[in-house]
Amino acid sequence: MAIFEDHKVGVNDLLGVIPESLLSHLSENTKVDYYSKVLHGKKLFYLLMYGILENDRLSQRTLEDTFNDPVFKMLFNFDQSESVRRSSISERLSKIDSNYFREIYECVYNQFSVSYLSTEKEKYNLIRVDSSMVSQASNSLLVEGIDHKNGKKSVKYSMAFDGMLPYEVKLFTSATHASEDVALPEVIRSQVKHDENHHNIYILDRGVQSASTMKDFAREAIPFIVRAKENRKYIEIESFITETSNVDLGSLELLKDCKVYLYRGVHLTTKKGTKRWKEELFEVPFRLIVARGKDDPGKEFWFITNDFDLSAKEITDAYRRRWDIEVFFCFIKQELNASHLVSLNKNGIERLCRIGTTFFDDLPS
Repeated sequence: MAIFEDHKVGVNDLLGVIPESLLSHLSENTKVDYYSKVLHGKKLFYLLMYGILENDRLSQRTLEDTFNDPVFKMLFNFDQSESVRRSSISERLSKIDSNYFREIYECVYNQFSVSYLSTEKEKYNLIRVDSSMVSQASNSLLVEGIDHKNGKKSVKYSMAFDGMLPYEVKLFTSATHASEDVALPEVIRSQVKHDENHHNIYILDRGVQSASTMKDFAREAIPFIVRAKENRKYIEIESFITETSNVDLGSLELLKDCKVYLYRGVHLTTKKGTKRWKEELFEVPFRLIVARGKDDPGKEFWFITNDFDLSAKEITDAYRRRWDIEVFFCFIKQELNASHLVSLNKNGIERLCRIGTTFFDDLPS
């Protein structure tokens, strides 16, 4: 399957991979339509999908106008006499059963997954994991939100992306998940549960620095490559660079490739009640790769991984491909109306997040 680019996707293209029979089946096997008179699950799904495609800026008002448009009703064979108001859409988003959208998403993802040959799947075993924030005025957001102390709060979208499709998608609103050391490991472990026979390598930026998390990943046999903060403390156990080594990293120059033990900082409380940091050595082997730019020798790049089989070039090349997820976030914000919140209720935000990534799964390859 070739990587898509510059595809023009219409509603008919999407209907081809999300058949009505699937939506009807899920409607019967979930609680999505309990107490719903007009906006049944199938209708709301089509409304959101069509709204994302047809509106430059998605809002509850534009969704109201879309549903009441005779062209929309004709396209999806809805009763022309039916109508909805913005308040009804808002209430429906806040209460609709989340399992309905989750199962649509997983069915579509699985449909695409089986289209890949085993050799093709190997191209997509580098899983980029990162987050993007969407902010809203704190007095209007109806969820806890991550407080920025500037009159706004944010919700965090954290995703695992294989370069073609997003798979694991989580929405975080608690202050605890403001830390990537908390949010991203949760996303990774959730994907590992879904993909038990995986051969994935998880690529992370400098948001994840916890030696404890890295130790847990090693214990759980989760391969990772993370860009570390420069000059973090470690003990070198063994160097993999020899006098005959001649490693070409392209635009980088290899300075160090070695097995190390990492230190971590732990909080301690003294007898007098004061808190201080103590450095603790984790005697768990990791691999540290340090390189610097050939054109900018003052710029160093530190990478920590638990993979000892890949070459230094393969590891640095894998990290370069992490940028794909940044392009993906840019795409969904610019093209799928994900740069603002259509619903201010957590349930509604989650549903729209799932709709957006389902749409991305449906893009033809």
